[in-house]
Amino acid sequence: MTFKYNNVYINSTSTITGPYESKGPLSKYFDKSYNDFYFNTKTWELAEVKLIEESVDILLGKISKLKEDIDIHISGDLHNQITATNYASSHIGIPLVGIYAACATSVLGLILASNMIDKSQVKNAIVSTSSHNNAAEKQFRYPVEYGGPKRKTTTFTSTGAASAYLSSDKSKIKVESATLGSVVDLKIKDVYNMGAVMAPAAALTISNHLKDTKREIDYYDLVLTGDLGIYGKEILKEYINTEYNIKLKNYNDCGTMIYDLKNQPVYAGASGPACAPLVTYSYIFDAMEKGKINKVLLVATGALMSPTMVNSKNTIPAIAHAISLEVVK
Repeated sequence: MTFKYNNVYINSTSTITGPYESKGPLSKYFDKSYNDFYFNTKTWELAEVKLIEESVDILLGKISKLKEDIDIHISGDLHNQITATNYASSHIGIPLVGIYAACATSVLGLILASNMIDKSQVKNAIVSTSSHNNAAEKQFRYPVEYGGPKRKTTTFTSTGAASAYLSSDKSKIKVESATLGSVVDLKIKDVYNMGAVMAPAAALTISNHLKDTKREIDYYDLVLTGDLGIYGKEILKEYINTEYNIKLKNYNDCGTMIYDLKNQPVYAGASGPACAPLVTYSYIFDAMEKGKINKVLLVATGALMSPTMVNSKNTIPAIAHAISLEVVK
């Protein structure tokens, strides 16, 4: 399903990261970074709560608005019952829509906010998402203290939070259209190969978006996937060409951009709900503001798994949501 928008804009964004991201190639584009994983809190889970709160505070400062001026806050994370979002929201105090789409959460949030703004259900919205490497590892795989070796195909959950302010007030970047994805399950069970799990979902969503909008892939200056990593990125290019006869040319993956893959111990690159918005809201939006890129199709990908299902030897389904962002001339 694809939506077309007439009057929705991303007016401002904020990004805040952890230590690995602050040492990566995009570090200068982030609003704030921490040098450890605790962020002056007692636990990793509380650290992620703080990330969300601070990303909203930074954003409110940029747009010079009070919390009372915001109609709705849409947010999600990787914790069970999205507890990081819920705890943060108890302090933020804006009406909340909590969502979960794994690493595709950021774009799902943008779509929901755009739909409500375009239909005049709300005047504005803040969309947030977060992830924390150590908290995610403890929940989905093994605690980092375990020291278990990982395969080369494993992606490294990014630590950070990102927020975007959307409204009908005209700005440089417009939300032009968006496509909701469908769940894809190719019967993969390997929790250490999320790129392979999610690449087919990205291919399906890109294909559906192009069909619904009657466009060729060359319409976009950049097609950007969320967090497939170096292996999933190559799988997507081959899979979408074979299955849908689409050749990705101007294409990149946020998971291969946020870290220095040669010098940082991050395996196949980045993953996590924060990965796509951290890259997009900083480096990509800077390029759009400067006129280097005009049309971007952002495709966030998510593996819809749980430890219980994986430990029961079930397959891992995936989903991808796409949003078209364009520079206003």
